[in-house]
Amino acid sequence: MHSWRSPDVPTLPGEGPVPRLFNQATGLVEPTSVGADDRAGLYVCGITPYDATHLGHASTYLAFDTLNRLWLDGGYTLNYAQNVTDIDDPLLERAAATGVDWRDLAASQTDLFRGDMEALRVIPPQNYIAVTEVIDEIAAAAAELLELGFAYRVPTPDALQPGDEDVYFDSGAADRATSWYLGFESRYDRALMLDLFAQRGGDPDRPGKRDPLDPLLWRVARAGEPQWAAPIGAGRPGWHLECTVIALQHLGTDFAVQGGGSDLIFPHHEFSAAHATALTGKPFAGIHAHTGMVAYEGEKMSKSLGNLVLVSRLTAAGVDARLIRLALLAHHYRSDWEYTDDDLSRASARLAAWSALPVADVDSGAPEAARVAADADSSALLERLRARLADDLDTPGALDELDAWFATADTVPPLVLEALDALLGIRLAT
Repeated sequence: MHSWRSPDVPTLPGEGPVPRLFNQATGLVEPTSVGADDRAGLYVCGITPYDATHLGHASTYLAFDTLNRLWLDGGYTLNYAQNVTDIDDPLLERAAATGVDWRDLAASQTDLFRGDMEALRVIPPQNYIAVTEVIDEIAAAAAELLELGFAYRVPTPDALQPGDEDVYFDSGAADRATSWYLGFESRYDRALMLDLFAQRGGDPDRPGKRDPLDPLLWRVARAGEPQWAAPIGAGRPGWHLECTVIALQHLGTDFAVQGGGSDLIFPHHEFSAAHATALTGKPFAGIHAHTGMVAYEGEKMSKSLGNLVLVSRLTAAGVDARLIRLALLAHHYRSDWEYTDDDLSRASARLAAWSALPVADVDSGAPEAARVAADADSSALLERLRARLADDLDTPGALDELDAWFATADTVPPLVLEALDALLGIRLAT
């Protein structure tokens, strides 16, 4: 599946430092590791395409876009993969409620998401994979987990084919036989896990499970549901295994960063890592990074609540996409915060102040000493921006550095324009 057009990203002089991120699994801010071939591996969970793209989504993808920009600035090659969950219960439920074929709904919302990401100048993944493109691989992974003793079948009275049984992951077996354990990534206690599991697509009360927290790997076919043929029984994937399969296929084991919203920490990311470790015997990712939740009108912005501020609606109303980007980058990626119209107002004031200065004319014949001083000032600003952003993606701190610089500047040298574009994705009109 194709992604979207990549923005042009300027190359800056020198190289930025290795970015550091907060690792949910350790509770520490750690350097991101790259492979021996200088390839930086990133997996970010994609959308379930039934109502895209609200500002919570955009905040997540902008955070990891900042990481990708820092890796590029450090001289690394990006190896970025992202899924699209184009078959899942929420999508099927929305399609049924609206009378739209689930495939058409997924395609239309994925197209909308692509347009939003392009408008926001987000660097696209090199591997943009729909779950429906890797059904065979997911079924094979579920079968392998069965063979390895990390999965089991559960009686399924409503199966379309009598005798077919759903397949579940055996978290207890993985806990005993691998380096993974419940709480490995989330560091949550069992009571919280049970609560979140029930809220986020799990089925703790399903009869026949060995542990209420064991997640579904493969759902055998039911009447009226989409299904695919598979040696383990016709059906469709459970949620978490899709990301495991796509990440292992395109990034290999122990890649640099697994990312997504903090609402994915448990159960989704925890079990994606569990499945990978059970399949390979190796860690899933070096760092497990998550973005905070964006609220609106007193509640977390979510499709289920319907309190969505959509990127596409803002841009259709004439809002400059740069203002959306600035409004989101003004909040630290790990913070929970509530969006109001004031966020766009502040972004508009900031962009207006930055755009008010003329661009420096490098061929103006200014005295050599003045040009050297201007170059040194721009270079110093660039290094401050790099340092701020490399410190756990401190975008608010970087914006503060820029505000302070623009407040005393008379003109804007080309290097400052290029730094704004390369590191923060903001292109000033010139």
